[in-house]
Amino acid sequence: MKHLLAIESSCDETAAAVIDQDRHVLSNVVASQDDLHQRFGGVVPEIASRAHVRAILPVIDEALRRADRKLSDLHAVAVTTEPGLVGSLLVGLTAAKTLAMALGVPLVAVNHVHAHLYACRLSAGVEVFPAVGLVVSGGHTNLYDCRTLVDYELIGSTRDDAAGEAFDKAAAILGLPYPGGPSVERAARNGRPGAFKFPRALLEPGSLDFSFSGLKTALLYEAQGKPGASAVAPELTEQRRGDLAAAFQEAVVDVLVEKCRRALVQGSRERLLVGGGVAANQRLRDRLEESLRSVRAKVHFAAREFCTDNAGMAALAWEALEQGQTVPLDIDVTPGLIRRP
Repeated sequence: MKHLLAIESSCDETAAAVIDQDRHVLSNVVASQDDLHQRFGGVVPEIASRAHVRAILPVIDEALRRADRKLSDLHAVAVTTEPGLVGSLLVGLTAAKTLAMALGVPLVAVNHVHAHLYACRLSAGVEVFPAVGLVVSGGHTNLYDCRTLVDYELIGSTRDDAAGEAFDKAAAILGLPYPGGPSVERAARNGRPGAFKFPRALLEPGSLDFSFSGLKTALLYEAQGKPGASAVAPELTEQRRGDLAAAFQEAVVDVLVEKCRRALVQGSRERLLVGGGVAANQRLRDRLEESLRSVRAKVHFAAREFCTDNAGMAALAWEALEQGQTVPLDIDVTPGLIRRP
C-alpha cells in the first residue's frame, strides 16, 4: 500500500495528513490559530505565517505518528500551492519541497478550493461527479461546474465579501467572538429570522455571482444605528442580538440556496457538492436539502471534519498522481483569491 503526506497552510490552519492510495485518511492533524487572531476579528497574514513556521514540523511529526508511518513509508508529498496568503502558502511549500527532495519522491500541487469539493467525494464514498460545486468559506464563495474529478470551471464568485468573511464581520458588529460563523449560528438558535428584513443581493437575472457587502451594512445600521441619524439604536439585548443573528444568517442562506438552484438548472446537473467552513452551518444544510428537492437534485456535503481547512481533503492529490501530474521543485505559490475573468 502506497502513502502520501499532504500539507496545508493556505490561511491560518497548519495541517498535515497521511493518506493511502485507496483514499483512506489515516491521520488528519490541524493546528488552529483562532486564539491568535481573535482580538483582531480576522486573520492577520504576518501573524499567520509566523505561526505556521512554529507549527509545521510538529504537525507533520504528529500526522506521521498518528498514522503509524515513517518518512521512509511515503511515496509522494502533496502541498497546497493556491490560492491563499502568500506567506502562509510559502511555509507549507518550503516544507513539502524539502521533504520531497530529501526522500526522493514526487511533489504534487493541490488547489485548496478544488480540494474542498473533493472532500465531498471522500465523505460520500461514491462517485459524485459531474456536479455543481459550492465552496463557501472565509475566503471564498465560488460556484463551479465540476465535470470530472479534476476538471472544474468557475461559473460564479463573490464580488465583495465571501460568506464566511461576512459572518466574521457580523459577529464583530454583534459583539460575538471570532470565528464568526459558529458564533452567529449559536446566537441565531435563540433568534427569530423574521424579526428583521435584510436585503438579498441576487444581482442580475440568472447571475451566479454573490454579494454580501450590502447585507453587512444593513446589519450594522440595525445594530448600531445609521451615521448622522437622530434616532438612537435600541439596546443590543440578548434577544435582539439573537434576532439580528438569525435574520442575517437567513439572508446569507437564502442567497446561497438560490444561486445553487440556478446553477443546477442552468447546467442541467443533478448533484450539488458543498465544501468549505460555512458548509458546516446546519441551517444551510437543512435549507439546501429541502430546497433542492424541487429541482430533483441531490446534495453532498463534506463531512464536518473536512469543512474547515485541513490536509485530509488533499487526497485529491492521488487523482493527479495517478495521472502523472507531478510538479518540479522550483514551483512557486499562487496567492490571492480566485475571481472569474
